[in-house]
Amino acid sequence: MTDKHRILIVDDSPDTLELFEIQLKPRYAVDTATDLASARKLLNRHRFHVAIIDLVLPGENGLDLIQEIKQQYPFMAVIAISGQASIETSVNAMKLGADEFIVKPIRNLDLINLQVERLLETQWLIEENRRLSELVQKDIETDLIIGNSPSIQQILQKVQKIAKLDTLVLITGETGVGKSVFAELIHRNSQRKHKKFVTVNCGSLTETLLESLLFGHKRGAFTDAIRDKLGYFQEANGGTLFLDEITETSLSFQVKLLKVLETGSFRMVGSDADFSTDVRILAATNKDIAECVANGSFREDLYYRLNVITLHISPLRERKDDIKILTNAFVREFCVKYKKAELVISPGMMSFILNYPWKGNVRELRNAIEHAVILAEHSVIHPQDLPENITEHAEHNGKAPDSEIMPWNLSKLDHERVYLEKLIESTRGNLSEAAKLSGIPRENIYRKCERFKLDYKQFRDKQSKARD
Repeated sequence: MTDKHRILIVDDSPDTLELFEIQLKPRYAVDTATDLASARKLLNRHRFHVAIIDLVLPGENGLDLIQEIKQQYPFMAVIAISGQASIETSVNAMKLGADEFIVKPIRNLDLINLQVERLLETQWLIEENRRLSELVQKDIETDLIIGNSPSIQQILQKVQKIAKLDTLVLITGETGVGKSVFAELIHRNSQRKHKKFVTVNCGSLTETLLESLLFGHKRGAFTDAIRDKLGYFQEANGGTLFLDEITETSLSFQVKLLKVLETGSFRMVGSDADFSTDVRILAATNKDIAECVANGSFREDLYYRLNVITLHISPLRERKDDIKILTNAFVREFCVKYKKAELVISPGMMSFILNYPWKGNVRELRNAIEHAVILAEHSVIHPQDLPENITEHAEHNGKAPDSEIMPWNLSKLDHERVYLEKLIESTRGNLSEAAKLSGIPRENIYRKCERFKLDYKQFRDKQSKARD
């Protein structure tokens, strides 16, 4: 029994407790409580991995216990359950840290085991990532990196080993994964951190301009060279030079770069003399550099010279744990930037974000969240607040933005506005008729209109214009 994960169930209904025990006891150690006082005693006595908490208890509020658990036991997973809770209550439960929400009566009993199993797997990953993070952060500064996936932690461990050495590093990965961020991280944790970190995007420059920027030029070397100009190899002397999109350079330029890497010397454009430099070179590409060598667009000798240490940054779609962390970080960032009140990511929105392919990776996600924060009209961000090209992608692929199945009480947050608008339009703005048709009290419909900023009177105006 001691080797089993321990589950705490808090519910005042004997039938519900029995149901959960039948489902969970074969695999887990289960403790039950019918009130908050008993639950607190059990929490003091045992280490629980998951707590399943009813939000509506006689004279008590399960939200209070959720808040206490997340403050005192932050790595304990929480499933909130209720048959009476309002949408606002369920959203509050998620804001306080509930990981899942189940609506009673529970019709799919397998859902209980599935959710507990998934939460335990996530919990193990979080604890393992935290352990790795603590090992890495003892020795290196990692504030530039937002992410806690195993692949990111492995890269950070590698950075810890190589940062203080002057070895060449080749960083690979798709566009937008953050290659330049990792290059800067290496510089910040190197012996050269007090010197300059200079970035050059080789893909955006012509060969002539790239040579001039990197090597410098002498006055009269070309038409616009009206004075001598130092290049980045001199400007970054003692520091780090990051050459992004290195595979976009010409073969003739690659010969000159190889000379610098091998001898530490270069020649300014239009000069007869060689100059020396002491820079650390970091390079990056979004292409398969071995394939570039094979097709003759990249020199093999330069490839082997650069490829001393390789860091491969996985695409965001393979790091779903990081998507959640990045999304929440970007929401906070842009709420501050645009002076907006705290916004909550709706479950449908998060479901969509986790399943979208993000071909532009972190850069695309950041831009999408900025767009959503700007357009959000209420306290919850919905999929329709995302850029049109993203939501259209879901439609073209036969998926609604919030197509992942989830508890109805949470899923309808994303459908509610659309339903409400259709309801009011069908009743021509008559709230009393809308209440009869939907079964929702008239005052609730009025409050929902205020929350979603729906002007029900405009539907009356539309009807009047249609008659005219």
